[in-house]
Amino acid sequence: MRTSDATRPYELTVAAAARAIRDRELSPVELVESVLDRIEEVEPRLGAYTAVTAGPARRAAREAEREAAEGRFRGPLHGIPMGLKDLIDVAGTATTASSRVRDGHRARRDSTVAARLAAAGAVLVGKTHTHEFAYGLITPQTANAWDAGRVAGGSSGGSAVAVAAGAATFALGTDTGGSIRVPAALNGVVGLKPTYGLVPRHGVTSLSWSLDHVGPMTRTVEDAALVLPVLSGHDPRDPASLAPFAADGLLAEGGTDLTGLRIGVPRNYYFDRVEADVEDAVRRAVTRLADLGARPVEVEIPMTRYIQATQWGLMVPEATAYHERTLRTVPDRYADDVRVLLEAGELMPAGDYLRAQRARTLMRDAWAVLFDEVDVIAAPTVPAVAVAAGQETITWPDGTVESVSDAYVRLSAPANITGVPSLSVPVGHDRAGMPIGMQLLGRPLAEAELLRVGRAYERSVPVRALAPVA
Repeated sequence: MRTSDATRPYELTVAAAARAIRDRELSPVELVESVLDRIEEVEPRLGAYTAVTAGPARRAAREAEREAAEGRFRGPLHGIPMGLKDLIDVAGTATTASSRVRDGHRARRDSTVAARLAAAGAVLVGKTHTHEFAYGLITPQTANAWDAGRVAGGSSGGSAVAVAAGAATFALGTDTGGSIRVPAALNGVVGLKPTYGLVPRHGVTSLSWSLDHVGPMTRTVEDAALVLPVLSGHDPRDPASLAPFAADGLLAEGGTDLTGLRIGVPRNYYFDRVEADVEDAVRRAVTRLADLGARPVEVEIPMTRYIQATQWGLMVPEATAYHERTLRTVPDRYADDVRVLLEAGELMPAGDYLRAQRARTLMRDAWAVLFDEVDVIAAPTVPAVAVAAGQETITWPDGTVESVSDAYVRLSAPANITGVPSLSVPVGHDRAGMPIGMQLLGRPLAEAELLRVGRAYERSVPVRALAPVA
């Protein structure tokens, strides 16, 4: 390896590692071994992985190295180590969903996304922890990469922590109410929830079929733009899968000029009950985008009073329907918090679910009108940084008491209900040094626009370091 001794392979981004492998400055074997060593170093403190697949990873790395030596490269993910949230099937490997319900399970075949990543040369180093069946915003098995005494966020907490700590060069998560973006924001990494249906979900354990998304978690926006094209594209086995989509070249080369771009800044909802440090960091980031040429435009977010009821009205009955059989046969194998939610779903009237579906349709229409006024909306990803492990509520200055889960899902849920893409980008830290995220939301299939804006911001600020795993 001819890269600087000051940069260890596990510290490289996807883009930097891809360049080094392509230029024969770095072997996939060296990179994978470095990441596996890093996992061994930090995993006892962080608990990001439910299983580490070291043997298969080493074999895949050797194969990637043989191909590289012959001048055969499968693309920018050739030889790049990844983690997959343990809802995502990989043939012959357990998909535990971090639950005792799945004891003894082995996937018979690859999920669509796992197969596409393997074909692109990515190397699986392990399956990452999720809040049980993705039904929560904490991921209690996993510690925050910046402070082990705080929550990782969820439900893709293991994926976010692995990327933040250098224990995976990139990872995949799933997002039903914010489960990619919430842990990305709380751990200082990039998380992209694509447009609903853009990334197929065949072979991915469902939480709520009409809200579920699969997407990348990376250290940089540039990396997310490299991973997304591999994942996207029609799959007839997913009924929601979109028609073929040209995702190549999502992040064209260029500078930071955003002249002419209209950035929507919400005057309601997104800055209500938000920690002062979070609001300040996001507003500074918006000012930075304006310095790059974007024009801030105040916008009114529609139908805000219906967001929470619509999110829960869709998610709860759909989750209960998925778990109907095991909830009756092995209820004791679920964690208490998840079992209570699943049992609550059995009590929800069908009329409530239908009303939530109607509200979603009206909300989608209202957001479509909103995007006639602006190109991108900028807002906090979550209203608070990572709370202490075990903390159940947040008390706001106006006296409002909110559960941690409700707080974390509050600002991310609208993108799931409407299906619009949302990109969470790190924009600083609070006074205690904990990461803060800003989400950029766009019209359906506007991933290229979001990535361009996120990358322009990223290029205009100092390079971010890995989490200082304490």
